[in-house]
Amino acid sequence: MGYEEDTQARAARRKKRKRRQRTMGFLILFLMILVIAGAICFVILGNDGDNLELVKNRLGTVGETASGWIQSVRDSLPDGVKEKLPAGWFETETESETETETQSETETEDHSDEEAAQLIAQADSMAVSYDYDGAAELLKASPLYAVRTDLQQKVTDYEAQKAACVAITPEEVTHIFYHTLVVDPSKAFNPDLDGYAGWQQWMTTVSEFDEITQEMYDRGYVLVSIHDLINKKTNEDGSVTIEPNTIYLPEGKKAFVLSLDDLSYYHTYDNHGVASKIVLDENGKPTCEYVQDDGTVVTGAYDAVPRLDAFMEEHPDGCYKGARGIIALTGYNGILGYRTDGTYSKDHNTNSDVYYQDDLQSEWLAKHPDFNWEKECADARAVADAMKADGWEFASHTWGHKNVGETDYDDLVRDTERWFEYVSPLIGETDAIIFAHGADIASNGYTSDNAKYEYFKSKGFDIYCPVDSEPYTTTVTSEYLHQGRRDLDGYRIYNDAISENPMAADLFDASKVLDPDRPLPVPDL
Repeated sequence: MGYEEDTQARAARRKKRKRRQRTMGFLILFLMILVIAGAICFVILGNDGDNLELVKNRLGTVGETASGWIQSVRDSLPDGVKEKLPAGWFETETESETETETQSETETEDHSDEEAAQLIAQADSMAVSYDYDGAAELLKASPLYAVRTDLQQKVTDYEAQKAACVAITPEEVTHIFYHTLVVDPSKAFNPDLDGYAGWQQWMTTVSEFDEITQEMYDRGYVLVSIHDLINKKTNEDGSVTIEPNTIYLPEGKKAFVLSLDDLSYYHTYDNHGVASKIVLDENGKPTCEYVQDDGTVVTGAYDAVPRLDAFMEEHPDGCYKGARGIIALTGYNGILGYRTDGTYSKDHNTNSDVYYQDDLQSEWLAKHPDFNWEKECADARAVADAMKADGWEFASHTWGHKNVGETDYDDLVRDTERWFEYVSPLIGETDAIIFAHGADIASNGYTSDNAKYEYFKSKGFDIYCPVDSEPYTTTVTSEYLHQGRRDLDGYRIYNDAISENPMAADLFDASKVLDPDRPLPVPDL
């Protein structure tokens, strides 16, 4: 039974008790008159035994309680008299009924207290992540709000907290990014392996990521979604106009966006001391698989997704309205460690002059003769859905990790169509493209005569992110959001640690963050 039904039931019971109380008063008065009449009869009739017996039969035995008197009178009255009395005159409220109603009301009040406490706890969890409006609306939507001063006071508190916040515009929001995190530096940074310089320059270790996350939190940084920076307004003609959005945070807090590149776990990452796949744990939450040296597969927080999730669970004030990062995905080796591209399908045309199985793909398929491409796609979709439920978002990174500045228009179109064919169906719609290689499609804004921009815009992309080491490089126009990203990788951390003018000094102290297990120096670009 809901709160409103409980209130109505209690009101009905109170009305019924009042009616019974009035009936009791009338009956007691009636009894008094009856007793007086009996006394008169006794005087008039004297000691006539038959007449005395008649009076006794009419009066009955007066009980010790009012209920007994009423019952006695009711039984003694002639049928003709009883028929003339108003309905309900002889209704009585027994002691057990009274106790039951009192207990019911107590239980209802206890239930209301419990429901109010749960509502407040839920609203507080929203307010701690700066969703003051959401917290207030949650309480106001409850039927309890109209009758409970504790809920009303909470709403007043949330409104006061929001009023004390400071407005932050998109131009004041910095954007950082990482690649896949290194779990074992001895394997990832082995100078005898091909690509040693690139691994050293572009990759961040688990230790470095954790240190940066903690230090940024300590400095008052709050993670926001890139979509928190803009509002989209649909016009009467169906067109969409983009407007800057204002974020409100307590004084001293600073907003940042986080993106993660290449969480596809390429075949070239095998045996390099990084996670191999994102999977779901027993609670349906994202975690990672990691292949140990002996081939044993273990699960745990071996990359940024589960590590950031765990940190924000312990520090809910570190993110705005539960925000997480945005993940830029290619597609040529699948996504999130799942081999979902069409080149892995048995129906794939190996004679295609554009897309074909390379040697690493062919070797992997040979080692997995029971591979089921349809199931692989379903598993990847389930993981992506769970990540989105936790606040993670997805963006294109082009299908083939293309340099959008150098790639010709026709090749870029083919690549994008491939991404929409094999990646988009697994992660859902996205309006963001995060460019690989730090490239861009223009050096000074996008215009209608830019064919690549017009094509990306036609595919639904409104958010464009290249790489830029400057702290604040956000531009919002009526057509798009453009935001540069700061690489927090081995190259940046090492060079900041030895520099007198570190470029990321506003975020962390690089000399404290640098992983002692990272071989030095990090090669120059």
